[in-house]
Amino acid sequence: MSGGSGGKKKLSKAERLRLQKEEEDRRLIEEEEARLRAEQEEAERLEKERIVREERERLEAKDQERRGTELAELHSLEENFLWARQWKADYRAHAKWEHYMQCDGSPDPAVPQEINTFMSLWQENKNEDIEFVIKKGNQVLNLIEKLNFLLLDTPPNELMEEVIVQYQESILELQSLLHQKYNEATEHLLKKASTFADSDSGNMDVVIKDKNITFCIWGNLKKNARFKNHMFCDAENGFDLPKTVATSDVAVRILHTHYDHISPLQRIPKQHLKMQALESKPELTVLYDMKEEKEEEQKSGEDSDLVIEKESDGRKSTISFKDSTKVDPGENEKLEEESDKKSENVSTISGVQVAPLQVATDEKEEEIIGENVVDLHQFTPVGGVYFIDALKLPLQAKQIRGWTMVELLDVGLETYPYPPESEETEDAIYPHIGVTLKLLDSVIFFEEPMVARWDSAGKQWRTDGISDIKYKMKEKQISFEMDAFYTITLIQDAHLNMPYQSWELRPNGTDELLFTIVTAFAEVQMQIKDNQCMLSSVIMDGSEQLSHLTGKWTSPIDLTVALKKAGVNIFPSDYSYKYVCVNKKTLLAEVTSYQQMALVASAFAFSWSKWNLASGQDQVVFKVSEHLKTDAIKDEDWSLYMFNGQRAQRLKISETSEAFSEDLAENTEFHSTLYHLLKDFASEGAIEKVKKASCLFIDAIYQLLIATRVLTYS
Repeated sequence: MSGGSGGKKKLSKAERLRLQKEEEDRRLIEEEEARLRAEQEEAERLEKERIVREERERLEAKDQERRGTELAELHSLEENFLWARQWKADYRAHAKWEHYMQCDGSPDPAVPQEINTFMSLWQENKNEDIEFVIKKGNQVLNLIEKLNFLLLDTPPNELMEEVIVQYQESILELQSLLHQKYNEATEHLLKKASTFADSDSGNMDVVIKDKNITFCIWGNLKKNARFKNHMFCDAENGFDLPKTVATSDVAVRILHTHYDHISPLQRIPKQHLKMQALESKPELTVLYDMKEEKEEEQKSGEDSDLVIEKESDGRKSTISFKDSTKVDPGENEKLEEESDKKSENVSTISGVQVAPLQVATDEKEEEIIGENVVDLHQFTPVGGVYFIDALKLPLQAKQIRGWTMVELLDVGLETYPYPPESEETEDAIYPHIGVTLKLLDSVIFFEEPMVARWDSAGKQWRTDGISDIKYKMKEKQISFEMDAFYTITLIQDAHLNMPYQSWELRPNGTDELLFTIVTAFAEVQMQIKDNQCMLSSVIMDGSEQLSHLTGKWTSPIDLTVALKKAGVNIFPSDYSYKYVCVNKKTLLAEVTSYQQMALVASAFAFSWSKWNLASGQDQVVFKVSEHLKTDAIKDEDWSLYMFNGQRAQRLKISETSEAFSEDLAENTEFHSTLYHLLKDFASEGAIEKVKKASCLFIDAIYQLLIATRVLTYS
């Protein structure tokens, strides 16, 4: 076999050149085809963009043309807020008149003369027993509740500064007087301690339980060191005393007030508040319509409300949640001007609703919180206050020849100093006091609470001086040691339930609605009917909580207060944004959305959307579905809507789409209001239901929406 017979035949030079030329020609053809294809695709893309742009411009122009008409129709619906505000003002006046006509001797807390007379008369009464003080104390608590309600419910523009000061001074004086009376009753009780001696230990043992307080007192009549620890069985509160105290003339009182009269009073919002919009946008200022200019003063007879003003070049122009962009002259412009005038009287926001909207930028400096000091902007006392006091046991009455003799000393209730106060013992170390406390069943602790003591000098809660804390979650019992006798409270993070995981507004009848908020720890359901609301359920770890609150109809303000008192805080404050990852939105978009959602919520359900996080600060995104029945809503029945306060649109994407897009849904248009956008797809029955909705029902929805701020805290 020859060596080259099986090898590959070599190409000639000419053949190689021919193949190279063919390869080059093929490459050039492919490049030309790719270029033509790219040009065609670019042309198609540009043409598609042109069509989309022209269509969007057409829809925007169409929206602008009918804007005045739509705003005029919206304002006829927004009059519901005016009617609701007038109804509430009339109700307050009627309640005042009803109280006057009752003539039952109870004071009107809003009238300084009456409340001062009430306090003076009670101050003069002495030697009242503890049962009477508890009963009278419930009346005092009711007066304090009324004053707090007035401060929270009344729109700030209707509350003069001096009235706020007057109400808060009355609250503080009532709180101080009530505690003074408990001290006087304690002193009165201790003077006859021997009559309450326990048969086993021979020491005084008294427990009195009421809906608002638990009163426990122990008197060391026998001074036996064996009885240095004691448990009040009926209250499940107890203590363990150092031996030196257990052999002294001492009494120990654990007064558990189920309320907090120690912490500073809640700050009342000022007349106006500001929030910054995006950096590229003019500043949005929200303020109550306190007109100063002469032209505006002439309108002083009109009701004022929450208006949004746009500041530009040193001038202000009221836009009242509406676009200030001018339209072509004509009928449409007249309608819009008239609607803007009507819009000056829209909002019914009260003090409690303003607070979460107000960013605390008016503080001169950031408050510096010292070490071991509780920041009450971030944390909140829950479950009331425990006054744990060591008191000097007064001399007891003696029976001599049929006479009862007792030494009377006008020194008042004296505290027993521990540790002893002297220069010699200043650096000495004294045994700690052991304390066991039963927590209220009417309060939820989502995590182990901190124990804090009141520092009366610094007017603050502190965590130092307390050690060896042991918490039993199931038994709702906490034990700890403290280096002196303190006033104690339990502290919980105020923002444990923020941000919310989801929320839903679902109508379930005529002027009825179910409002559900799901947090990391619980599912909270609130029912709204007419102007009342009710806690339907709080479900935590599969079991229902707060049975004492569920099923009771009350006002939105009272419900928010009750839930916060019970440890369920789903109501952001003006400082909450510092401690919660907030989905920041412009005030214009957020507040207007709450208003317009409330206006149509009688026939349309609303729910949380994950795309609200991706839509930017100027836009809010939520799910909407017409809902005239009472059953649950299927996933396919929801549609996504986007709103910036001035333009509403239905989105093409769904909740399960891979990416966010602002593209319009097919065969849909822009509208100036959420109401008119929903009209494009709504049934006649739904629109009729919206038009017939009660103004008080609408207002109640709005109050809860703006109190929970679901669009920014979810």
